[in-house]
Amino acid sequence: MKKKWFKKILPLVILVIGIGGMNVIKASGEKEGEQEAVDIRPTVKVETAIAQDYQVQITSYGEVKPLESTMVSAQVSGEVLSWHSNFVPGGLVLRGDTLFTIEKDAYEAALLKAEADLSLAQANLIEEQARANVAKREAGSSKVSDLYLRKPQMLSAQASVKSAQARLKIAKRDLDNCAVKAPYDALVIQRNLGVGQYVNQGAQVGELYNIETAEVSFPIAGFDRDFLPADIAQKTAQITTKGHNAIVREGKISRDLGIIDQATRMSQLVVRIEDPYSLNSSQPPLKFGHYVEVSFAGKTLNQIYRLPQELVNNRIIWVLDENQEMQPQRVEVLREEGAYFLISEGLKDQDQLILTLPEYPQKGMKVKVAKPNDAQVNQQSS
Repeated sequence: MKKKWFKKILPLVILVIGIGGMNVIKASGEKEGEQEAVDIRPTVKVETAIAQDYQVQITSYGEVKPLESTMVSAQVSGEVLSWHSNFVPGGLVLRGDTLFTIEKDAYEAALLKAEADLSLAQANLIEEQARANVAKREAGSSKVSDLYLRKPQMLSAQASVKSAQARLKIAKRDLDNCAVKAPYDALVIQRNLGVGQYVNQGAQVGELYNIETAEVSFPIAGFDRDFLPADIAQKTAQITTKGHNAIVREGKISRDLGIIDQATRMSQLVVRIEDPYSLNSSQPPLKFGHYVEVSFAGKTLNQIYRLPQELVNNRIIWVLDENQEMQPQRVEVLREEGAYFLISEGLKDQDQLILTLPEYPQKGMKVKVAKPNDAQVNQQSS
């Protein structure tokens, strides 16, 4: 009896369960349809391209060298009596300092003799002048020879005076040269004499480097020549050493050497640095032999775009069009400068440059632009 009742109610139970299941499925389908579609577009950051005038910076390298060097020589012969305490390798001497002295007794005697000879010649000239005056008065209006008027004797006496004056001048010069002085503020490179040593006239006894002015000769590559300013002379340049305690000094471009190296196709410019050893300032000394970087302002380029190099790949950059789609754009790289490219063609103002590319960028790929607030939220959360 129970089995018959169960068989009769079973279809009804199955029908109720089926209707309930369909309602549940329908309800869940409606809920899924009500949910928003997931945006799977990659997120990118963009920046608006704006053309600007930009002054090129030209950089090169060179070695600091003295403007001039001098081999110090003895101008007269004699025994060395003394030398300056700084006249040693590495010493600094100032313009006019006495580097060393030579025994001068013989040259003082020569000066006295030259003065005596001049006095004697002047006395002879006075005497001949008097005789010539007497002869002229005696001749009166008569026509007489030059010999009678003692003109040859007068010329000879005048020549003797000039000769004595020349010898006196040489004697004074020789006496002055017994004290050899520094021709400029100098760094002593070497000294080859000592007290008591006899030196001959013209003997080289030392070497000096001028420290009033230094020079750096540096190459300019062919791709930089087009960006040199027209008024290159006296252009201010910055000279910088490398290393932990970098030295920064200012110089002036002095000249172009006027030739192009046949091997490297580079030209050479020269920059001058005043007071490199800082005798007259508190700046750190820039020593000869330092390898330095020289940088200065070149031409000003009008209406160009300065972009980080990582945005340019094989002269292609990516921009975002009005449909929020990525488009490749070929550009003309005018110059590479540090971590940037200077772009002359291929962009226009208000182009939207894509700064962060998806992993596999494609032409026409739809993307969404990151909001400024998104970056701030990400920074705070990190």
